[in-house]
Amino acid sequence: MAPSSTTTFSLTMQILSLSLLSLSLFCSAFTSQDYSDALEKSILFFEGQRSGKLPSNQRLTWRGDSGLSDGSSNHVDLVGGYYDAGDNVKFGLPMAYTTTLLSWSVIEFGSSMKNQVNNAKAAIRWSTDYLLKAATATPGTLYVQVSKTKCFIIVGDPNMDHRCWERPEDMDTPRNVYKVSTQNPGSDVAAETAAALAAASIVFKDSDPSYSSKLLKTAMKVFDFADKYRGSYSDSLHSAVCPFYCSYSGYQDELLWGASWLHRASQNSLYLSYIESNGQTLGANDDDYSFSWDDKRAGTKVLLSKAFLEENTQEFQLYKAHSDNYICSLVPGSSSFQAQYTPGGLLYKASESNLQYVTSTSLLLLTYAKYLNSKGGAVKCGTSTVTAGNLITLAKKQVDYILGDNPSKMSYMVGFGKKYPQHVHHRGSSLPSIHAHPDHIDCNNGFQYLYSSSSNPNPLVGAILGGPDNKDSFSDDRNNYQQSEPATYINAPFVGALAFFSSQTTAN
Repeated sequence: MAPSSTTTFSLTMQILSLSLLSLSLFCSAFTSQDYSDALEKSILFFEGQRSGKLPSNQRLTWRGDSGLSDGSSNHVDLVGGYYDAGDNVKFGLPMAYTTTLLSWSVIEFGSSMKNQVNNAKAAIRWSTDYLLKAATATPGTLYVQVSKTKCFIIVGDPNMDHRCWERPEDMDTPRNVYKVSTQNPGSDVAAETAAALAAASIVFKDSDPSYSSKLLKTAMKVFDFADKYRGSYSDSLHSAVCPFYCSYSGYQDELLWGASWLHRASQNSLYLSYIESNGQTLGANDDDYSFSWDDKRAGTKVLLSKAFLEENTQEFQLYKAHSDNYICSLVPGSSSFQAQYTPGGLLYKASESNLQYVTSTSLLLLTYAKYLNSKGGAVKCGTSTVTAGNLITLAKKQVDYILGDNPSKMSYMVGFGKKYPQHVHHRGSSLPSIHAHPDHIDCNNGFQYLYSSSSNPNPLVGAILGGPDNKDSFSDDRNNYQQSEPATYINAPFVGALAFFSSQTTAN
């Protein structure tokens, strides 16, 4: 059916709007110094999420040591790593994904990070040191979680943890550990761990070759385990991960993602053969239009497109075509446009923690723009041509919105700008620090701080929160975790996006 004149006019105006936005790259609400400031803060945030023995150069000094006996119930050392969000659980799947995207940010845009690149590497290493422990503590297993009563490379039982509101420094309930094994497989979390270690091996290849080699060798072993003993960790661990980080997309996308990172890190032809032989069954032909800790399909296709665009590896031409489909779905006016944007221009995917999709999409847009630029490429969306510059403009709109160029004139990064959320859904940030209040605050007594109307006493500088709803409305309410909770996987891709814009002189 032919489109109506009203529809045609609407599409024309959307394409015109995109063109005008391209021009706005030269007239920004933010300067390169603003982006540099936000970059520094976005990396600093990870120090607030640290578990374990804090180093002497810890900059967020309101935090203290925590989780120092993690893993001891299983006679293994699982001290370290990151709490994923506002709770005190160490979830393996989002932690590994966070590490992969932090590494990808440095790989693509580390040259633009200047004096922050070492801080970014430190943030990656804090996680990879932990993931190495989790992957090598016991042969044939991968620890995936530490929580308060059980563990699955989860450390900490999320169900019990969510019944408490207490500082990580005060945790006094059992820190049980969850693992996947040959008998209880978890290909999704294992393959994501392999991706994280492989990507990080690229980051440290020049600065610490021996550490890089250790990361890559471990990644290969973990991937072999993930591929040989196939199954979803959601099926093995049940309520320990669901509904918190249930693997809704299955494990196939992580296997292809992990193989792709191992191919890039090792340049071993075995991984090229694996991708060619298994790609179809692992989702190579599936178009998916979001990229998150759960679903890696869009990210994998962009990653593999590099080999086709820059190295003319014809085996990966398919992935370039699917990357184009993903891009076209985001472009207003495109024949295959299907994304939803708020009236203020924010990409909108979900009512809970929506900004995770915004930051991950921004990184993919900028990374794909970089790959396209390397060969003067473009994206064909029907009869329209979308250039690398258009992708940069789309990403910039999202980045600027998060930083405060939005209808509410509010920055959704804590500590950036004049107006930002004060009631962050985060235990350590909302409770008095152990330095200000050395006495123990137990599980139940902490809830008075959750429901308090006072601002958080300890600013979690750099944290990006869940963000506004589909009408650009935001409730600065600590109890509204859907909008006010930060997470490591929201910040990780934003590090790369901010690095890119901090180096653009046109932003001045």
